[in-house]
Amino acid sequence: MIDNNIFLTIVVSVYNEELSLLKFHKELSNEINKNDFTTEILYVNDGSFDSSAKILENISSSEKSVKIISFSRNYGHEAAMIAGIDNAVGTYIICLDADLQHPPSLISKMVAKAKEGADLVLMKRQTRKDGNIFLRLFSKLFYKLINSISPFNFENNASDFFLISNKISNVLRNDFRERIRFLRGYIQLVGFKKHNIFYDAPERFDGKSKYDFRSLVSLSTKAITSFSKLPLKLGISIGLIGLVLSLLIGGYSLLMYFFDDTPSGYTSIIVTIALMSSIQFILIGFIGIYVGYLFDEIKRRPIYIIDNIISND
Repeated sequence: MIDNNIFLTIVVSVYNEELSLLKFHKELSNEINKNDFTTEILYVNDGSFDSSAKILENISSSEKSVKIISFSRNYGHEAAMIAGIDNAVGTYIICLDADLQHPPSLISKMVAKAKEGADLVLMKRQTRKDGNIFLRLFSKLFYKLINSISPFNFENNASDFFLISNKISNVLRNDFRERIRFLRGYIQLVGFKKHNIFYDAPERFDGKSKYDFRSLVSLSTKAITSFSKLPLKLGISIGLIGLVLSLLIGGYSLLMYFFDDTPSGYTSIIVTIALMSSIQFILIGFIGIYVGYLFDEIKRRPIYIIDNIISND
């Protein structure tokens, strides 16, 4: 018997996943068939240039519940998830990736928590089977940093594998339309009832992660600047520290002038000037980042552009 209280949209971000798509879809379909709720699967093709688009078309032609949104170019993982949420019709939405590091077998647990009243089911990585020590260290340092400078506390090791109710999806569609996005942060920021599920992230089925070091730094920078103004306030704190140092150096110079024939040290002056100049350039860099993001928001260019939609409706 079908549970009419649950209409689930599963949003899957796809970017050059030709090697894993069929296996992923098979595992996803097997999981869905175990349950009694209505489901639509929404694949978002984020400008793939391999055969992912053709594979998705073949899947959609044989399955009525599969819908495909294709971008005009690659807009990024965050944009793909936003597009899926914007076009989802389900009362609950689950976002996950097609690389099989977000196990479809956990969907039943997520929906069970939604039935108990959770508006947000956040999937938290307990372990990673890919063995990338650098990524684990980077993630730990990132959450430590953002939680220390942001007024809001984020869950450590939260992933882009989550379930949201229509309460949260409606907020995201109407109010959180920034061009600079950190979606896993937004869904925690809006509030509502939350439940965490811990899981072990398996290795990628094939290929390699689309997030290289540069992408991780970019995402981290966007997250920090989206949720904290502390970098902009560093100038005041560092300025006060510089003032104290200047007074101490000034006092020392006066003492040397009156009580010692030795001229003031050249090294201390050069070191002080170099230090203060470096600090100024760092602060100007922080300001430049914020101004750049403001410029992107003011232009109000689209978060994504859809090339075509394939639907069996």
